[in-house]
Amino acid sequence: MAMSMMDLRQALAGLLTLSMFIMLGNMIKKDHFDSYYYDVEIPATPVSSALTEQRLATVSHLSKRPWKENEEAGQSKGYIKFSLTNGPEYHISQIADAVVVARYLGATLVLPDIKSSKFGYSMNLGDVYDVESVIKRLDGLVRVTRTLPAQFSNGSPPIVRVPNRVSEDYILKKVKPIYKAKGIVKIESYFPSMNATLAGKRRSLDPVACKAMFGTLQLQSDIQEVAESVVQQLEAWSQNGQFIAVDLRAEVLGNECHRKDETGRKLCHQPKEIGEFLKKIGFSQDTAIYVTQNKWSSNLDALRDIFPKTYTKETVMSVAKTGKFLSSEFEKVIDFYICSQSDVFVPSIPGIFYANVAGLRIASGRNQILVPDEIARPSASAFDYMSPYVTQKSHFAYACFC
Repeated sequence: MAMSMMDLRQALAGLLTLSMFIMLGNMIKKDHFDSYYYDVEIPATPVSSALTEQRLATVSHLSKRPWKENEEAGQSKGYIKFSLTNGPEYHISQIADAVVVARYLGATLVLPDIKSSKFGYSMNLGDVYDVESVIKRLDGLVRVTRTLPAQFSNGSPPIVRVPNRVSEDYILKKVKPIYKAKGIVKIESYFPSMNATLAGKRRSLDPVACKAMFGTLQLQSDIQEVAESVVQQLEAWSQNGQFIAVDLRAEVLGNECHRKDETGRKLCHQPKEIGEFLKKIGFSQDTAIYVTQNKWSSNLDALRDIFPKTYTKETVMSVAKTGKFLSSEFEKVIDFYICSQSDVFVPSIPGIFYANVAGLRIASGRNQILVPDEIARPSASAFDYMSPYVTQKSHFAYACFC
């Protein structure tokens, strides 16, 4: 009889958790830790010295404005260079900025390299992303070349810093004069804000940015295979085949969890706080949770005490793959993919990782994004903690939909 009661409790817990995942499809409600967008301009100066998403393969539904695939901007004979830096959460914004600039100037876009976190080290685009897919995706947006012609190959091009989601006016005033004089410019995106909310009145370049940002950078086959295998394993280990991805890294949190916004709301959350939050809004202890932290450490024990099926990459990934993909440039690439694909995404801290994962999820219809907050009462509705990017439709991605 005791055994039957235990089975009944487990079945009930599983049913409640499944109901949670289903209910999250209808979300609505409140703001937590998104900041305002500040359009800060830094003067552009020529410098002579050198200083994914599989399910988004087609996004023909993007853009509120009419868009013709074969519509060509007036073509010039110059080139726009850029590099992908700082990780995949920045890459999708950087390529969108580069395409927008090249499109406006009628320039040819040079496929980028990828700057490593190790100083002075870089990788080829094809080490991480599917190059042929990138070229195909950009066809009709801008002309693309893999390499520069000989006359531009020697020396360093002038570097112009552009704000993320660069405006037409900024390109006209800051980039175009240098481009016309030199015939080549290397742009570097900077981020005046880590927020992805809609940027005021600027809309005219959004269709180009939308098409470049969502679906262009797809993982190359080896990395895609590893990332998909992690997703499949997490689904297999979860009681109902669904899992939560939590962006939580001890090295990023540090002392940040002592900070609060102007309303007194916490700006980030520790593992125990996230566990208590998920429990109070109704997830059962059998829910599988993926944490972006690279390796297990004692700081995650409190989360696993609440949700025993809590995993990091090293516990999910096959031993044969850990040597190449752990402690390498590929870690965050895999995290970014998994957080974009999970049934529910929970950011522990604000920032561009949260913002651009949210963008990819919105573009692919995965709107289940929960922002933790302190819960005083014993239980609460998940609806109250949906990301304002979704509930207020404030994310840049919403400007891309018809």
